[in-house]
Amino acid sequence: MKSALLRLIRRASVIALFIGAALAGTATGVIFAFSGDLPQISALDDYSPSTITRLYDRNGAVVAEYAIERRTIVSYRDIPDNLRNAIVAAEDGNFFRHAGLSIPRMMLALARDIVSRGRVPGGSTITQQLTRNLFANDIGFTSGDTSWERKVKESLVAIQIEKRYTKEEIFTMYCNQIYWGHGAHGVQAASRLYFGKPVNELTLEEAAMLAGIIQGNVRQSPYVNMEAAVRRRNYALGRMADEGFITREQALAAQQKPIVTRGEPNQAASVAPYFVEEVRRQLEARYGAKALYENGLNVRTTLDASLQESANSALDAGLRRIDHRRGWRAPLRNIVAEGQSIDKFRLARWDRRMSAGQIVPAVVTSTGDTIAVRAGKLRGTIAKAGYAWTGKAARQLARTGDLVEVQIDALNQDAGTFTGKLEQAPLVQGAVLAIENRTGRVLAMIGGANFERSEFKRATQAMRQVGSAFKPFVYAAAIDRGYTAASIIVDEPVSYPGANGAWTPMNYDREFHGPMTLRRALEQSRNIPAVKVMSQLGPAQVQQYVKRMGITAPIPPYLPVALGAAEASLIEMTSAYSVFPNQGVRMTPYLVQQVTDREGNLLEENRPEPHEGLRADTAYVMTNLLRGVVQRGTAASANALNWPLGGKTGTTNDYTDAWFIGFDPDVTIGVWIGLDQKKPLGNAMTGTTVALPIWIEIMKPYIAKRRATGTPPDFARPGNIVFADNEAFIAGTQPGGIR
Repeated sequence: MKSALLRLIRRASVIALFIGAALAGTATGVIFAFSGDLPQISALDDYSPSTITRLYDRNGAVVAEYAIERRTIVSYRDIPDNLRNAIVAAEDGNFFRHAGLSIPRMMLALARDIVSRGRVPGGSTITQQLTRNLFANDIGFTSGDTSWERKVKESLVAIQIEKRYTKEEIFTMYCNQIYWGHGAHGVQAASRLYFGKPVNELTLEEAAMLAGIIQGNVRQSPYVNMEAAVRRRNYALGRMADEGFITREQALAAQQKPIVTRGEPNQAASVAPYFVEEVRRQLEARYGAKALYENGLNVRTTLDASLQESANSALDAGLRRIDHRRGWRAPLRNIVAEGQSIDKFRLARWDRRMSAGQIVPAVVTSTGDTIAVRAGKLRGTIAKAGYAWTGKAARQLARTGDLVEVQIDALNQDAGTFTGKLEQAPLVQGAVLAIENRTGRVLAMIGGANFERSEFKRATQAMRQVGSAFKPFVYAAAIDRGYTAASIIVDEPVSYPGANGAWTPMNYDREFHGPMTLRRALEQSRNIPAVKVMSQLGPAQVQQYVKRMGITAPIPPYLPVALGAAEASLIEMTSAYSVFPNQGVRMTPYLVQQVTDREGNLLEENRPEPHEGLRADTAYVMTNLLRGVVQRGTAASANALNWPLGGKTGTTNDYTDAWFIGFDPDVTIGVWIGLDQKKPLGNAMTGTTVALPIWIEIMKPYIAKRRATGTPPDFARPGNIVFADNEAFIAGTQPGGIR
C-alpha cells in the first residue's frame, strides 16, 4: 500500500515538474515572442503628458485655456490621503503589495471571460490601467478590445514599470494620466471640474466620488447621472472601510451626504474671446500647434479683465438698444418644427449657471398675454412690459417651440422660475479697443457682437471709413505747421476742381457759420474748415503725418480724405489717437507680455516699443483741442463724467460707420459701430448718438475705480505751452487760447 502511494506521489511530482517546466517554457516563449513589440519604458523617466496652456490677464487671473487634454500636473505629496486611499480601495486594494499584477483578480477575470465567451477580461491593477493609458497604441489596445494577446502585452509592460519605478511614482503618473470625463485629465482637473477647488482641499465624500467614477467617467458623472455617481461614491466609501482606511461609521456618515458640484461641465466662454483668439493665433504662429495645445505654456497677457467686462456689458447693451430701433425679427429656429421635444431639448449654455441680468437662450412653451419659456431646468415668464419694445402682441412675436433670447430680470433658484424681457441677437455689429497710452498694451478688445456667431475680429481686421474721426490728423498737421488753436478759418461754401467736375463739400447741418477758430471748427466737427486746412497744407503733407502716427492703411492724397473718405482699422485709429495724450509718442500695440514653458523658462518677453509721432507741444495742443470736443462739442455728453477726457466723434455721410475715440491721461478707447455690409445704420445714426454712449458706459466703472484710488490724473504739459484766458475765444468769436 505504501509502495503504491509512493509511486503515485513520484508520478504526480514528475507530472507537476513537467507542467511547471511547460508553463515556464510557455511563459518564456510568450515573453520572447512579445518582447520585441513592447514599448520602451525608459520614456517615462521624463514623463511629461499633454498639459494646459493658460492665458492670464495682467493681474494673474486665468482668462483662457488651450489644450488637447485639460490637465494640471500634481506631485505625490499634492494628492491628499483621502483621495489616495479612495482610489486604491476602489481600483486596486493590493496596489502597494503586488508587483504589477493581481493573480487572483486575473484568475477571476479568466473565469468571467470563459463564462461570458471572451467579452469581459477585466482584472486590471492600477499599474495595468496606467500601461493601457500610456501605451495604448504600442500594445494594440483599442476601445472594446478584450483579447488576451493585448492582456499579455499589458501585463508584461506593467511588470517592467513596477521594476523601474517606485509605487509612489506609478501612482502619481496614474493620477495625472487618468481621464475623468468632460475633457478633464488628471486629478487636479477633475477636482476643479466637479468641485471647483484644488485637489488638496477635497473632502472624504468628494474624494470617494472621484475614485468611484474612474471606470465610468462621463457615463457616471454627476452632471450626467447623479444616481450612478452616488452609487459609485458609496461603493468607494465601502471599499475604503473594507481596506481599513476609514471606519464603518465614517463611511456611513459620508454616504448620507449629497453630492454637491461646484464646477462647470462645460467650460464657460472667455471674458475676452476676440482678444484670446488673437493671442492664440500669434502663439501658434510663433511656437506651433503642438507647443500651444500640449506643452503647457504660461502666457501673461496685457488684458485688463475688469475693463474688458465693462466693455462687454456696454457694447452688448448698446448694440441691443440700437437694434431695437430696427424692429423685431421672427426667430430663426423652431424646435417643434424640427421634430424635437420641447421638454427634452437641451443646449450647452443651460449646463452653466444662469443669474439675473444675463441674456440666455430659451425655448417658448406657450404664448398668450404673456410668453412662457424654458431655459434648462428654469421656467420663465415674459410679461407685456418685457416685450413692449417690439410694438407687437405676444402671439405675433413667437410660436410654441421658437428659440428666443431672454434677459433674466428676477430669478428664484429654489422655485426654478424667473421673469424676463424678450431680446434678439443684434444684426448691428460693433468693436471696442482699449490701449494703455504709455506702453501700448492692449487692455481690452471686442471684435463683434457675438464671438460664437462670428469670429471675424472687426477691431483688428475690418477696414472701415473713419468719417470725421480723421479730422484731428488734419489739424495736428496744421498745428505742427504753424496754425494755432486761435487761427481763424471761414466756414463758407467752397468748390474744388476734380476729374469728374467740381467737388462741393457740405457741412452735416448744411449750414455755414462764417469765421471761426480752429478750436471751434474741431469741437463742432465742421467739414468746410477741415477741407480748407487740408487744401492749404496739401493732402500729401497730411498723409505723411498720418503715417507717422501709425496708420499703415493706404491714405490717398485727396481732399475728401479730410472728411474721412479713407478706411482704417479700429486698432490703428485708437493707437494713433493715443499719441495725443502720450506727448506725441506712439507705442506699438501688443497683447502678450511674457511667455514661459511648463518649467518656468522664459520664452518671450515684450516691452513697450516707442516711435516718434508728433512733437510734444503739438500733441499737447491737440489734446487740449480734443478736450474741448468733450467739454463743448459733439461729445459734450461725456463731460458729465467729470474727468480729464478728450476725444472725437466720427460719422460717414451715409451713416454706414459711427465712431468715437476718446482718452484720459492713461488709456485710449475706440468704439466703432456699423453693419458688416456697408449699409446705413439708419437716419441720424451718428457717432454722437450710437458710439459715444457706449464709450461713456465703458468709462463709468473705469473712472469710478480710478477716482477711488486718489485724485484724477492730468495731461503732461510741455514747458513751451502758453495759455491765454479769454472767454470770447472759448466762445469761438475771437482769437486766444493755447499758443
